[in-house]
Amino acid sequence: MATASALDTLIDLAQRDSDAIAKRLGAALAAVDEAEQKLVMLDGYRDEYVRKLDAAQMAGITPFAYNNFVAFIGKLDNAIIGQREVIKHAKYKADTEKKAWQESERKRLSYRTLNERAAAEALAIENKRDQKLMDDHAARGARYKQR
Repeated sequence: MATASALDTLIDLAQRDSDAIAKRLGAALAAVDEAEQKLVMLDGYRDEYVRKLDAAQMAGITPFAYNNFVAFIGKLDNAIIGQREVIKHAKYKADTEKKAWQESERKRLSYRTLNERAAAEALAIENKRDQKLMDDHAARGARYKQR
């Protein structure tokens, strides 16, 4: 079985790796939130311009102004489609980082379990040795009393 210091080193390295991946996961989740907020903002702008177009049509609008409204709403639609792709990629990256973090945590915990087993095994050996010493001492004492 690996020595305790080797296992401690592995646990430390696994903890560092897990911490680094957790930071990347946090950044990836923040990127998803930010991208979703931008989509909400773009949807809001689009809705606002559609309402402005409706109001302008009720009041009377020139064909040039109408074309400008429609063209701008089209650009907003394209931006919304692009933002949905950004969200899709951000979610994929977050899922990838989450899986990496879970794997890193699994490895770290398995090293810790090995370390705990090694410590328990060392304690059992120590207890057995102590018990043998006590038994030997008791046996010597019993022999001494018999003389």
